[in-house]
Amino acid sequence: MDLSIGEVAERSGLSVHALRFYEREGLFPNPVRRLSNGRRIYHEEDLEWLAICTKLRSSGMSLATIRQYMELVGQGPGNEHERLELLRRHEHRVEAQIRELQETLDVMRHKVRIYEDHVHRGDADRLWNPSHPDTEAQSTTHQECHPREGRR
Repeated sequence: MDLSIGEVAERSGLSVHALRFYEREGLFPNPVRRLSNGRRIYHEEDLEWLAICTKLRSSGMSLATIRQYMELVGQGPGNEHERLELLRRHEHRVEAQIRELQETLDVMRHKVRIYEDHVHRGDADRLWNPSHPDTEAQSTTHQECHPREGRR
């Protein structure tokens, strides 16, 4: 089934501008066909590829790496080990990002609990304030900045 660029944009969630950019960057496995009037024609396979491509992009894969992967796929059988290695490298990068984000989320959740506790007790003004380095603020500073060491 032939699809217009507008239909592909609607179904893929990408803008027409993004689709043209992907085409210019050579990120489609097959050249996008054009009608005699210059209008682009896409196929269902293009939508399937775009779904994969957008996930790779949202996971932080560079356009160059996506292009490399796409070229390997386009070469057909015989380079599966190269594709696998490329995907494994990216998988490790994504796992590292997830670990880092989990650590960030842990810190944020800890800070939220501290603020909730202080707001509930009515002494939120005792939270860290660099212009008032009194004893309570110092212990709260430690508590706020070092969630594993300063929990109460």
